Amino acid sequence: MNADAILKHFDAPDEVREFALGKLELVTINGQTFGRATYQPGGKWSTHVGPGVGAERCHIEHLGLVLRGHATAAFADGRVYDLTAGTLFYIPPEPHDSWVVGNEVYVSIHLLGAAKYAM
Repeated sequence: MNADAILKHFDAPDEVREFALGKLELVTINGQTFGRATYQPGGKWSTHVGPGVGAERCHIEHLGLVLRGHATAAFADGRVYDLTAGTLFYIPPEPHDSWVVGNEVYVSIHLLGAAKYAM
């Protein structure tokens, strides 16, 4: 039995979740959901996403790739990680915050955790 290829594009996402200073575009292929997160300069998870989901910090597990810009992932125990263009990242499902560093738009692709992000 031959299976057909499935081709999709983030320019025509299945769903878009918008929040102050950012958005998450979601595309689902063969049961797997991928996300493209875009944050404007000044974007901060705890300020711009958290209130909408009733949380002070994100609890979602992330696996992804930074395409553009610079952001941080900061944990309650003081660990802070820089996420810059070209960085592959894994963020465990421990409470964390994140914010854009500098004046450039931040864009990342999420291969894990996108379906639950900003919900």
